[in-house]
Amino acid sequence: MKDKDEIVRELKNIVGKKWTITEKEFMENYLRDETPEPVRPRPNNDVILVKPASTDEVSRILRFANEKRIPVFPVGGRTGLVGGAVPTEPGIILSLERMNKIEIDRENMMAITEAGATLGDLIKATEEADLFFPPHPGDEGAQIGGLIATNAGGVRAVKYGIMRNYVKGIEAVLPSGEVLSLGGMLLKNNEGYDLMQLIIGSEGTLAVITKGVIKLYPKEGSYVTLIVPFNRRYDALNVVPKISQSSIMPLAIEYIERKEIEKAAEHLNEKWPVQEGEFQLLIMISGINEEELLSRCEELSTICQENNASETRLADTKDEQDRILKVRSNIYTYLKNQLFDILDVTVPPSRLGELMSRVDDIAKKYDAYVPVYGHAGDGNLHIHLMKEGGKKPKYMEEMKREIYKAGVELGGVITGEHGIGKIRIKDVKISLSRKEMELMRSIKHIFDPNNILNPRELGI
Repeated sequence: MKDKDEIVRELKNIVGKKWTITEKEFMENYLRDETPEPVRPRPNNDVILVKPASTDEVSRILRFANEKRIPVFPVGGRTGLVGGAVPTEPGIILSLERMNKIEIDRENMMAITEAGATLGDLIKATEEADLFFPPHPGDEGAQIGGLIATNAGGVRAVKYGIMRNYVKGIEAVLPSGEVLSLGGMLLKNNEGYDLMQLIIGSEGTLAVITKGVIKLYPKEGSYVTLIVPFNRRYDALNVVPKISQSSIMPLAIEYIERKEIEKAAEHLNEKWPVQEGEFQLLIMISGINEEELLSRCEELSTICQENNASETRLADTKDEQDRILKVRSNIYTYLKNQLFDILDVTVPPSRLGELMSRVDDIAKKYDAYVPVYGHAGDGNLHIHLMKEGGKKPKYMEEMKREIYKAGVELGGVITGEHGIGKIRIKDVKISLSRKEMELMRSIKHIFDPNNILNPRELGI
């Protein structure tokens, strides 16, 4: 990096010597995220890590970087799966982890949270206030700024939606150093173009989010988890729209395959409680009280049995529900060392069966093992592309593109949850039109004319 000593001196003036880090051994964890290693971008080691403590310090860092044309890579908890937080050029890694305050406004049922607070912090703060943050986007070490910047989803999106449904306001710093305050503790806002929604999901390319105003809800009274086994995948996936059309409104409808879930359980020294049915749905339901919950369970069981389900297993204690969810969450961990890439193609829920048939045909064509599980309730499946003999198969890129094209032909997109990051850029042309890409480039240029924020090419 040119004039690195001068850059380091200026950054120390802004955030202090302790929070300006150049030694590689102290920034190793900031050079990667959770993207599978075979496709994870290679980081550039010529970087400086800074940890500001305030929006003013973020503003001064960005203003300086913009004047000097230094790339800036904002990072959160680095839990992403598409290389979006990996610094690929010489520049500045901007971590907001010190900005982690949370304030709960019970009267308006809102959380005002700094970007560096974690999902775990937010859940704890809302529970202490006897309130509820409905979505659960995943790893509780993920930071709120990152969850907003990536428009995170998760298992509860079926009933409660994704992050953008809960963000009512943000504070964000432009590459110029100017600070925007958008939205607020409002349930309605119709003033012009919605710049806040544009920044949500922009993956750190338009502005650095420093604060969020998050809508909360009252706690629900009772919860239950059901495991519904099926002998045919077609039956398991095609019952999903019928459940969604009912009055049940599940928290989550997860699709799992018994082979993988049993291995994930063994990996944790657990035993999966349902041994029948090669294909299973994991369904979470909430209710105001036990009577309402029981009624919903009976309705759900009837719908599933009418669609060839075997006997439903019900978990009504918190301990059993937590253990089941822990195993479900461990599938990725169990598969990770054997994994080349993980896709998150999303289609209309009614077309999940067709998507899986197409994926089966593609897997047979290449004689490949392709484990699949995911969020069936919102049409978002995680399709795993596996190594062969510990190496990348020669057919991998062709197979991936065929899966993407199948999803798009069924009315879907190449990513419904993980985002574009750095590893999906070359594939977005499968789904997005030339004009859409042109508009995105224009928006990026307006926000970031010197292309310093998470610089990348939107290639078609």
